[in-house]
Amino acid sequence: MEYKIDFEAIEWERPLKGVRSRAVEYGGRRLRLVEYSEEMEPHWCENGHWGCILEGYFEIKFENQTRLYVPGDGVFIPAGSEHRHMATVMSGPVRALFVEDA
Repeated sequence: MEYKIDFEAIEWERPLKGVRSRAVEYGGRRLRLVEYSEEMEPHWCENGHWGCILEGYFEIKFENQTRLYVPGDGVFIPAGSEHRHMATVMSGPVRALFVEDA
């Protein structure tokens, strides 16, 4: 057990254009550092996100509202089609730290 995560030692994954992440999994959970750039193409997401915005400004559109997220804001978006959302980088890069089910 290390008790410390060295994100710099973890390779970046690039799941989408304009999005890269580094993650570690343990005990059915994933801690993921994500970086979003202005190159991210618009897309609807139904994944759940629980974490914090570390850097940059993010606008997230939901079905009936749009929210601005800034550094220090907590994020809690449950998974599912009823919570689908589309993010836009307003000032980037946006860095976020998420805790997820693995």
